[in-house]
Amino acid sequence: MMYPIPRLFSVRPSLRVLYPPFPPSRRLSTSLHRQPRSELCLVVGTHQIPHPSKVNTGGEDAFFVSTYNGGVIAVADGVSGWAERGVNPALFSRELMANASNLLMYEEVNSDPQILLMKAHAATSSIGSATVIVGMLENNGVLNVASVGDCGLRLIRRGRLIFYTRQQEHYFNCPYQLSSEQPTQTHHDAMVCSVNLQVGDTIVMGSDGLFDNVYDHEIANIISDLTDVTKAAKDIANLAQVHSTDVNFDSPYSSEARNRGYDVPLWRKVLGHKLTGGKPDDITVIVGHVQNS
Repeated sequence: MMYPIPRLFSVRPSLRVLYPPFPPSRRLSTSLHRQPRSELCLVVGTHQIPHPSKVNTGGEDAFFVSTYNGGVIAVADGVSGWAERGVNPALFSRELMANASNLLMYEEVNSDPQILLMKAHAATSSIGSATVIVGMLENNGVLNVASVGDCGLRLIRRGRLIFYTRQQEHYFNCPYQLSSEQPTQTHHDAMVCSVNLQVGDTIVMGSDGLFDNVYDHEIANIISDLTDVTKAAKDIANLAQVHSTDVNFDSPYSSEARNRGYDVPLWRKVLGHKLTGGKPDDITVIVGHVQNS
């Protein structure tokens, strides 16, 4: 994710290298079924694909999943602009996720992802910034979500998209972000919502590397054939990677760029051309299928 480093925005001020607490593509169905207090639980699969130029370092996305209560899923996307200052952008996002994972069971958190973001952000000492999203499933089947920036979540029910989170941004390609710098966004600026889940629902969470390159109907099509959450996460991530490097694909990112006034020069428009192409980026996908515990 290549965003400008946070500056003073005219908005109300109030997401050895650490790796994600759980490795990519780890399936958690067995442990999640051992939560007897939960009426519903998530069976989770994950997959990560780093930016083509960052394969050796693993990229700047981070995530964690947990079996706490009905399940917790979270993604953070480190802001690449920090590399221009000689800062590893992955450090902040990875520490933020590690802190969030460690703070889950604090009584004060109480299944509130906004409070979890507050505590994780305060505990993060690395320099940098990140967009972030957290989803926490309560015992009663309510999924509580807090998001800062442009990581996203989709809820698919019986093959149809019935809920999605909206991006928060200062301007195009500059999202809200949690940062080591002040002033910037805090947990107070998070988009917070709750949604009631049903058995058979599927949650798809990811970084902008997913949603900039894959349309919601494409995600729903893959989920409609869901037999294995890890395979679904991998299939969605692979599709995002293919689209991200296709200069002719009319991606969600290029479509939105045109809507914001970014396009090819006028002489190319006259010839029938338009701005197209995917957006190469780190890609993180988490798929959570809702089942009875």
